[in-house]
Amino acid sequence: MTDNIAAGPHASGVPSLTDGYLGDPAVRAEWDGRYADRQQLWSGRPNGALVAEVAGLTPGRVLDVGCGEGADAIWLARNGWDVTALEVSGVALERAAGHARDAGLPVHWVHAELTEAALPPASFDLVSAQYPALLRTPDAAAERALLAAVAPGGVLLLVHHAGMHTQPANDSGFDPADYVWPAMVAELFDDDWEVEVDEERPRVAPDGGAGAHHTDDVVLRARRRR
Repeated sequence: MTDNIAAGPHASGVPSLTDGYLGDPAVRAEWDGRYADRQQLWSGRPNGALVAEVAGLTPGRVLDVGCGEGADAIWLARNGWDVTALEVSGVALERAAGHARDAGLPVHWVHAELTEAALPPASFDLVSAQYPALLRTPDAAAERALLAAVAPGGVLLLVHHAGMHTQPANDSGFDPADYVWPAMVAELFDDDWEVEVDEERPRVAPDGGAGAHHTDDVVLRARRRR
């Protein structure tokens, strides 16, 4: 990356994989491998909970955490948002930036883990994290990074698969105890935050793509008062 926040967002060009990625190389390699295994990992359509929850918001600056192949970022840009999209996988970012370029939409791309990105604090009118794979740490670094990014008056929207946090570790090495879930973020809210939505609901899932078998979402939406 050459023009950046931290190591930086690129405008709508394809990110260079020789950039200064900020984060654990093993995390990047894991997700690069997942994306490289398939020509397209996700459906290519925006997440249903995002579309529903953002419908009544006035467009401003948005941070898309874990943007994947870019469907949410592109939908937000098309609907008037100034989009910064963050992702650990360079393979995914190349695809996302290519889709945005083909659509003629400007998006700022950040190749980093959320906790390492050094994003401007309190600067986003919306922080959207749709099914993020944020690693849990003793100091709640990822949870605090989500909250810190939201501007006064702005909204945090966190959506995840219902029930996953109670599942045991599986044979593939996935252990829910390693990851951040919406309830962990909600525990950090103080009087500066107003919870607007905190519920489980049937998932409005795009057809196709990984994760399509999940049927219910946990939706957490909170507004930062100051």
